Amino acid sequence: MDIKPPSDMSEPNDAPKPETSMPTSPEIKPGQDAPQPGQEQKPQNPVVDSKPDPLDIHEAKNTKSMKKLGIMTAIIVVAIVAAAYFISHGSSKPESSSTPPPAPVAKTTPPASTVKGLQLDTKKNYGNKYANGILPVGDGKYVTDTAKQGYVYVCSQYAQNLKTSQGGAGVRGPWFVNNNTQYDLNKKAHVQGGVNWTPSFSNTENGTTRTIVTNDLPNHTTGVFPISASDPAYAYDRNPNSIKAQSLTYALSDKPTYGNPTCVGGEVGVMLTGVALFNGFDAGGRDAGAWEVQDSCSGHPQVSGEYHYHTLSSCIKNIGVDTVIGYALDGFPITGPQVGANNILSTSDLDECHGITSDVVVNGKKTTTYHYVMTQDFPYSVSCFRSSAIQPPGQQAQPPAQQPGR
Repeated sequence: MDIKPPSDMSEPNDAPKPETSMPTSPEIKPGQDAPQPGQEQKPQNPVVDSKPDPLDIHEAKNTKSMKKLGIMTAIIVVAIVAAAYFISHGSSKPESSSTPPPAPVAKTTPPASTVKGLQLDTKKNYGNKYANGILPVGDGKYVTDTAKQGYVYVCSQYAQNLKTSQGGAGVRGPWFVNNNTQYDLNKKAHVQGGVNWTPSFSNTENGTTRTIVTNDLPNHTTGVFPISASDPAYAYDRNPNSIKAQSLTYALSDKPTYGNPTCVGGEVGVMLTGVALFNGFDAGGRDAGAWEVQDSCSGHPQVSGEYHYHTLSSCIKNIGVDTVIGYALDGFPITGPQVGANNILSTSDLDECHGITSDVVVNGKKTTTYHYVMTQDFPYSVSCFRSSAIQPPGQQAQPPAQQPGR
């Protein structure tokens, strides 16, 4: 870069030019005191006579010029450093002397145009419809042709099994009320016992697949199974099955695609307690939550010893609607129903697959996604799939008709 000297710089032999913009400092005559602090001081040379020495004038002139040159040089150096900074940060020249704004943080919530399904209204008070524990009975509420809110959309072969199989509970319990159209959850019997298990559970994802591996033994206590003859529950449900460790691997889609409803079989998902989730029916197509007697954590085993839930387990404590408590076989999350205090979702607030779209914490990040909701009332959980589902591990996709109810 060419740097031109200031226009008023002169060679030593040039005659001094008068400066009209700057006042001339007074001469220092013999015997005169030096300038006081705050006054401009010029280089001091020995005084040989009362006339100003031309060399003093030239030297003062050069000093002023050197100051101006130094200021210009400093400005040029700062400009070069600033230019080098912006070049190193991907810009050929700085737009301003201020620090560039940081890059915007990517949003986890997709644009409204890409969000599908019924939307949760976080400002709405959905109420607490079943706060008294009186729940509707869902016997026979299944369809085979198209999904319907409050019903389970079952596959045709599974529907045949429901028609020909016998349910687990042999006697209607005294908790049925209002001409057997409802049941009182507060009066329902539970299988006694507090058995501890050694669960094995892992939940990993690699961007495309979520892999859940479990031995199906819960992280909470269970009742004693088979149900003992001395247990009051035995009068209504004589479940002969024992709880046995399983070897279950669920390779689920980590990015399921929302689509049209598809039918379900007996098992619909897996919970983060390590336990399998079955739909709302017993083997005979009756409301499992109303008829069958489970333990105090709402679980019991089927014929192969697989411990499972049909309803929301009372041993799952965090049931917020933004909290994942399990995954359906199609990969979509399963959450609790609680929007806020005394603000609980029920079946009538959800779509035909028992789901809704809202902000959910998945893989440690809040994201807007479709998800299924576990509710207090029938059908309790997943009633049809919104994406392509895997076959349940460890058993046939359609439970065989000869299996006893559970």
